[in-house]
Amino acid sequence: MYRLLVASAGLLAALSMPAFAADPTVDVPMTAPGFDWTGYYAGLQAGYGWGQSDISGTEGEPFSVSPDIDGGFVGGHVAGLWQFDQAVIGAEADLNYSAVDGATEAGPGNNFGTDIKWFGSVNAKAGYAMDRVLVYGIGGIAFAGVETSQASGSAFSQTRTNVGWTVGAGVDYALTDKFVVGAQYRYYDFGSEHYDGSADFVGRDQDTKLNTVGINLSYKF
Repeated sequence: MYRLLVASAGLLAALSMPAFAADPTVDVPMTAPGFDWTGYYAGLQAGYGWGQSDISGTEGEPFSVSPDIDGGFVGGHVAGLWQFDQAVIGAEADLNYSAVDGATEAGPGNNFGTDIKWFGSVNAKAGYAMDRVLVYGIGGIAFAGVETSQASGSAFSQTRTNVGWTVGAGVDYALTDKFVVGAQYRYYDFGSEHYDGSADFVGRDQDTKLNTVGINLSYKF
């Protein structure tokens, strides 16, 4: 009888295990999901830029001047982001109207100037998400419409489209599920561009570099 009771108890225990495993009332701990950065974005940005422009003559008697430049900018951007766990990767493009300019006097009545009329970039973006906070790095190809000018009795000015590169970092914060605010620092090297001279002014090369700090507001679709 004792052996029968033990065998019966073992059989009942074995039969009850699958039922317990399949019991839908067993609670499994779940982590509440945070903000999902995956999506497409569009928005506006504005800020302040400063830098330097190196101008050197390529004809006749050589000269070299380096006017400091600074001023504000405002523009727009579009972006696409994809989140994998806490890693976020994506792409972003921006275009800005610029009032960044500056001038220097090489001699009495001989003024050289640089004016960044617009600038933009196409970038890769990668960051680390902490719920509604995203810390990221960004970099890519940069473009700018840069004017060189000189006033020495008569005046000379010419604008070229420069192509260079940019790198930077920033932080974004999701105010709501749709609106994101942020701050960003960028460094731009627009490279060296040749400007043809005129009847009164010699040709020159101009190398322009720019730092910017800005704030942005984006809408997530």
